[in-house]
Amino acid sequence: MKGDYQELVDEISTLLGAPATLENRDFGLIAFGAHDSDSFFDETALDPVRTRSILTRKSTPAVRAWFEGFGITRATGPVRIPAAPDAGVLRDRICLPVRHRGVVLGYVWLLDAEPGPTHEQLTAAMEVATRIGGLLADEERAGADLSRELRASLTAERGWQYDMALAALRTALGPDAEGLHALVCVAPWPNEDGPSSRTVPSAAALCTVPWGGPGGAVSAKSGGREGADAHAGGDEPAGPTAAPRALAALIRLRSADNLAPATAAANQLRDAAGPKAVAGVADPRRGLPSLDTAWREAGAAARAATAQPSLGPLARWAAIGPYRLLTGLPAAEPDPAVRALLGPAHGELARTAEVFLDHAGQAGRTAAALGIHRQTLYYRLSRVEQLTGLDLDAGEDRLLLHMALKAAKL
Repeated sequence: MKGDYQELVDEISTLLGAPATLENRDFGLIAFGAHDSDSFFDETALDPVRTRSILTRKSTPAVRAWFEGFGITRATGPVRIPAAPDAGVLRDRICLPVRHRGVVLGYVWLLDAEPGPTHEQLTAAMEVATRIGGLLADEERAGADLSRELRASLTAERGWQYDMALAALRTALGPDAEGLHALVCVAPWPNEDGPSSRTVPSAAALCTVPWGGPGGAVSAKSGGREGADAHAGGDEPAGPTAAPRALAALIRLRSADNLAPATAAANQLRDAAGPKAVAGVADPRRGLPSLDTAWREAGAAARAATAQPSLGPLARWAAIGPYRLLTGLPAAEPDPAVRALLGPAHGELARTAEVFLDHAGQAGRTAAALGIHRQTLYYRLSRVEQLTGLDLDAGEDRLLLHMALKAAKL
């Protein structure tokens, strides 16, 4: 990238017949054109301001304020700045603002001398400055921390707040916002902050959000106000009493048929989170309008992986079967018919009933899966019927019991 800047600065130097200097919008030096050592060297070409910029790769706040006083932050074309010996500026200068989509990202500086560059030369140089602006924007976007924008989009309620958060995220992502993505949820996440997106291949943005875990909400939109209230007032301090967190990762995809970048990122982040962490991957989507739906899917898949180890430790929304329905239900107390069965004293009976229903009520397969005799199975199932008052030969009773047992794990 730096080589690209140097080539473009040299191109401007050649166009205007004078050495150019490129600085970012904070006046940090990026690249500068070489002076011609074969010609007469004018010592004023390296006045104190220019010398400091090249040697220390930055300018002082006072110098920055002085130059900005000429309107360079708002300018869309070349700005001529007169010499000011008292300020250490011994030569007139020309500033070419480097902009991208209307935002100033840097400046190209040249020394001005009679007769100076022509209008055509300056127009050609501004075209090069526009190309530099594109490079700076790409680099800024690639290194940007978009955690704030992503977190706001995932925790805002549907309405104007969600629309504003999504607009901010779309602006921050630039062209990536309209691309194909998959959202990943890794939970629980052990730290207050997430890793840099630059450390995760294909990651467009990462952030931490409140996580309710089993029985709780992933965000403000997926289970009441728990997530929003836990997050109100900023991030909580890390520690034993800190609210549980999940990590959200927005992963770029090349094809909707290939989720490999998302699963690779999920596995990398899950490994970083520790042995108890699980990951959920939402269905791929193009653009951001359904980001809240994608987050519910990713969180639901992670909750399903926690509740049903056979689905995890990494689960895709498309593969969690009945948990797509169960994770969408609001949190509620267990049905009165099964409340006693779900108590700690009857864990073995509850497991027996769940395995029996998982095997479609086939006694032989159930007994084999549990490693018990059929008579033992029949005895346990009769005890389940006595505790619940349900008839395991009735389809609706089976459905109620099966859903209650699965939901209890969430």
